[in-house]
Amino acid sequence: MSKITVLIGSPRKNGNTEILANAFIAGVNKQVNTVEVISVTGKRVYGCTGCNFCYRDNSHNCVQKDDMLGIYEKLADAEVLVIATPVYFYGVSSQLKCIIDRLHNPIRNTFKMKELVLLAVCADTIPTVFDSLISMYHAVLSYFSLRNGGMITVSGVSEKGDILGNPALAEARKLGGRY
Repeated sequence: MSKITVLIGSPRKNGNTEILANAFIAGVNKQVNTVEVISVTGKRVYGCTGCNFCYRDNSHNCVQKDDMLGIYEKLADAEVLVIATPVYFYGVSSQLKCIIDRLHNPIRNTFKMKELVLLAVCADTIPTVFDSLISMYHAVLSYFSLRNGGMITVSGVSEKGDILGNPALAEARKLGGRY
């Protein structure tokens, strides 16, 4: 049994990002996998200050006391991490970026993660809107020697629910069905 953790980076509850993530989750075979969802909604995570306290502390504790400790615990035994994010300005949401930056902590080296999946939505429709996000995704795959579990990007979805009926939802269910 594998643990799949879905990190939803949209502060907008029940928005297009969450709908896409839920389609992926619906496809997962829950008889052989467990799925845990971490949403940035309601989480209080401060940005990394680069102080490197976590490198000097034997337990890799962060000097900041916020909700990141619980996120570390949930990520620790995930074998597959699904990053679901809206793209507001050519990258992950600011809330999700705080979480990603806090993975600067060496505790990440104890994680069981083997595979990464990217799900992204955006209101804009220009062809290059996902380029910097995709570049970051590939850099993370390479740096951490993770397998590419797949990527789905959906442009032109601005208002809540705009993604409903989009073929990307069936694609996300199919991608989730690989697990």
